[in-house]
Amino acid sequence: MFARPVLPVEKRLRYIRMNGKHRTVPPLTRAPRVARNDVVPLRPAMLQQELSAIMGIEIKMPALSPTMEEGTLAKWMVKEGDIVKSGDLLAEIETDKATMEFEAVDEGVISQILVAEGTDNVKVGTVIAVIGEGGASVASAPPAPPAPPTPTPTPVANPASLEPVTEASVSALPPQAINSPSIRSGQTEDDSRVKASPLAKRIAANNGIDLSALTGTGPNGRIVKADVEAAGSGAAPSTVAPTTRNELVETRPTASAPATAAAPPFTTDIPHSAEKLSNMRKTIARRLTESKQQVPHIYLSVDIQIDKLLKLRGELNAVLEPIGVKLSVNDLLIKALAKALIAVPKCNVSFAGDTLISYTRADISVAVSVPAGLITPIIRDAGSKAVSAISTEIKELAGRAKEGKLQPHEYQGGTASLSNMGMFGIKQFDAVINPPQGMIMAIGAGEKRPYVIDDSLQIATIMAATGSFDHRAIDGADGAQLMAAFKALVESPLGLVA
Repeated sequence: MFARPVLPVEKRLRYIRMNGKHRTVPPLTRAPRVARNDVVPLRPAMLQQELSAIMGIEIKMPALSPTMEEGTLAKWMVKEGDIVKSGDLLAEIETDKATMEFEAVDEGVISQILVAEGTDNVKVGTVIAVIGEGGASVASAPPAPPAPPTPTPTPVANPASLEPVTEASVSALPPQAINSPSIRSGQTEDDSRVKASPLAKRIAANNGIDLSALTGTGPNGRIVKADVEAAGSGAAPSTVAPTTRNELVETRPTASAPATAAAPPFTTDIPHSAEKLSNMRKTIARRLTESKQQVPHIYLSVDIQIDKLLKLRGELNAVLEPIGVKLSVNDLLIKALAKALIAVPKCNVSFAGDTLISYTRADISVAVSVPAGLITPIIRDAGSKAVSAISTEIKELAGRAKEGKLQPHEYQGGTASLSNMGMFGIKQFDAVINPPQGMIMAIGAGEKRPYVIDDSLQIATIMAATGSFDHRAIDGADGAQLMAAFKALVESPLGLVA
């Protein structure tokens, strides 16, 4: 029986790695040696617990939706030194559609907060905090930087015209050409002493750019990819690609595409204020731009008499008043669009490259204006729901949408959309399709106007409805059938409650 000396953490970890089958980690204080027949096997799960106890548990930026790649750490709900347990709120994270709460899974003490609140563009998987046991921390756990994109090699116009490399052709080259730094490492004699990233050196070598003439914007003046690209506008690519002596290949110079000039910063003499775009506004801008550029829209409009619909709404509200339900015109229109899509299934589709997706139920995304932009909570299977259920559900979803509390499954998906601007007095407008959906219905305001009824000119309440259709998936004739079915349901609204 003798005491074992105290070892530093690094050596304790080495003992764990070298002796993974047995619990041979020395204790922090002197203790008697355990008899051989009392040694406890150390399973992988136990080993992980030992490492976690020593190193702490990394808390990483979560993916709060299937499409989330980055987010904003809006607010920390804890601070360093706080004790947390499973289920406690750690932070509020702003995604492209909502602000969501992030809960703890493990127990311990918040030993480090690595990403400050308010930080934008935090990549999913980045370590944002560390939970330790009694203050354990990870000193080497900074947020992981994004990996630089791999440069695409310049294609050769005619690969067949490349001459094979032989020993004779290599030996025919002067020794200084073979051993020159530009061939060995993509550097010139001048730039070999310049601080530059490997990617920047490679791009410079491909485009014949002298790195020694550039000023780096990276850490400690290091030249990075952006510096080389900014200097490479109009630069001709090098005639010899960077390679090794054993891989020397003759290439032919190719004309480089003109570089797109970076947009100059916005300047104006007019008094103004500047506000940074939220993640939601950035997503709206990106998706709407993609929709208008990639989706061929076709627009079909109809005028709809809504006097009978307004009368039915009044009668239903009188019946539903005791239970606290008040229907809006929009609730009835959601139901009408869902039933019209089921009646005309060729419009209840999505275009997916070489595949056309046809849906057997109608999930209606309803555009809701929120302070940060626009969001579309979904009424699922709206065609089979009572209008009172639709009314209750959309009010609850819209309320949480304005608070930024919607869950991803409540606004992602849908088979078609409905956008109503009638409450703002807009007579008619064309809405932008929300891909991958195949259509969106735009609703204008109802107004009194002259209208021919039974071959006589009368005054009626008329509402304009415009359908925007993805012409890759929906033909004009099919879109016209949907608009006719929608018009018939709204003008004979008893079908909505049958």
